[in-house]
Amino acid sequence: MRQESAALIRTSSEQETPPPPPSRAERLRALASEAFDLLIIGGGVTGAGAARDAALRGLRVALVEREDFASGTSSRSSRLIHGGVRYLEHGHLGLVFESSIERARLLRLAPHLVRPLAFTWPVYRGARIPRWKLNAGLMLYDALALFRNVKGHRGLNARQVLQAEPGLLPQGLKGGACYYDAATDDARLTFANALGASEAGATVLNHASVRRLLIEEGKARGAIVVDHLTGQEHTVRARAIVNATGPWSDEIRRLDGAAEAPAVRGSKGVHIAVPRERLGNRDALTLLSPVDGRVMFVLPADKHAIIGTTETATRAHPAEVRASEKDVEYLLASANAFFPEAKLVRADVVSAWAGIRPLVARGYGGAGDAGSASREHAIDVSPTGVITISGGKLTTYRVMARDVVNAVERQLGVPHRKPVTETLPLPGGELRSVDSGLEAALPEVGQPEVALHLVRAFGSRWRQVWGLTREEAALARPLVPGLPYLRAEAAYGVTHEFVHSLADLLIRRLKVAFETRDQGAEAARAAAEVMAPRLGWDAAETERQLEAYTRDAARIFNVDPADG
Repeated sequence: MRQESAALIRTSSEQETPPPPPSRAERLRALASEAFDLLIIGGGVTGAGAARDAALRGLRVALVEREDFASGTSSRSSRLIHGGVRYLEHGHLGLVFESSIERARLLRLAPHLVRPLAFTWPVYRGARIPRWKLNAGLMLYDALALFRNVKGHRGLNARQVLQAEPGLLPQGLKGGACYYDAATDDARLTFANALGASEAGATVLNHASVRRLLIEEGKARGAIVVDHLTGQEHTVRARAIVNATGPWSDEIRRLDGAAEAPAVRGSKGVHIAVPRERLGNRDALTLLSPVDGRVMFVLPADKHAIIGTTETATRAHPAEVRASEKDVEYLLASANAFFPEAKLVRADVVSAWAGIRPLVARGYGGAGDAGSASREHAIDVSPTGVITISGGKLTTYRVMARDVVNAVERQLGVPHRKPVTETLPLPGGELRSVDSGLEAALPEVGQPEVALHLVRAFGSRWRQVWGLTREEAALARPLVPGLPYLRAEAAYGVTHEFVHSLADLLIRRLKVAFETRDQGAEAARAAAEVMAPRLGWDAAETERQLEAYTRDAARIFNVDPADG
């Protein structure tokens, strides 16, 4: 174990101007030459969070991710940090309590990435959840948050509901309620944890997968890892291994010799983005779909509104899961029922995407029962000692990371150290508030939308990105007209954010692919101009990278004609 872990926790002033992370070559050398306490497989929010937690406790940590950080479920969520009001119906009170505590914590530790969001919940005549039951549930919701939410809920009459959301259907409206949760950028929240792990001394590597586990005398002692950018294999030695691959968990378990029933069941969740001006929502809404009565959301996302989510059992491979036309039809029909003047049609859909929730199999009743399955997490240890974390939700990732690192400490027989992730801000989180950051950024940046984006994405580190535009004026140009994303972010992504492909940048570090009808195709060429000289791409390689981006975007955003 490292004895100098406390030195890895930088002060806020130091964190404002951190040095660039180690180069990929340096990280590959470390991966192959060091003896690690812990190898974490999977760079979603749980794996990244566990890597940060473990490194801050003084463990020697390696983290490998097959594609890119947050390339799976962690970049395809509802982008909410929430207590889980709909889980009250199923009696998951412990999860709601835990989620509410974590929501408050993340609002403090990552104010740039997690921000309060007001929800209106309208109640119509004959609704499955009447007004009295809704208000009772929201009172319990506030109580489980120890009455420390952003604000307490309040009941609304029909007139007040329509004042809040004038576009809603007035016929049959009985009233409703207003309550608070929080919104986030799921992919950047995940990346902030991966970056925080690196800054705490962990060796983190995306685009590198485990080919096989090293089993010695019946115990897992490392893995053969292949670097997808070069094709080279590396032997990684570690005293403990964590499988944090979410929907891919059973694939790693098979490498470990597991042959029993699956430990994870997939639940497909689909979202669509439409122009916000077409739908007309002011804030967020919680709705009961008239199609099947399940809870769904309409969420503000700058110029777009996100409508979601579906929840259906699926056997689709996590890398290939997509929305179907039936999913899109369901979401459009549900939204149109509440916003009749919108008259949304298929052509209004800017993007559609799907993710797989990795639910714990033993708490999942099978097809059609995904909505009532518990979001609580489970930790299992295989006969060879591989620790698998499954289940859970975005909001409670830090708790999941804490619990799995506690399990690692027990396995290694080292003294328990209290996780500092309870109080240490995430990278960029040394910010009093987004408003204070914007007040500082606006005079320098000059463009309100760009300034707000930089503060929300990079927090206290926004100056590092904007500073690149002083060194090279062309970097102040947008990646795509009409959106606040700058070419400077492509340069910064390569030097500071482990960006190695166009998809890393345009799908995960930024939301370009989600917010453009061509899924970032135009922006890809602009980004490639910036990235090519920094990554050593010649003309032929640049064209290959553009072709690869087209395939990546199609794999995620194409809509299947039938259910998968």
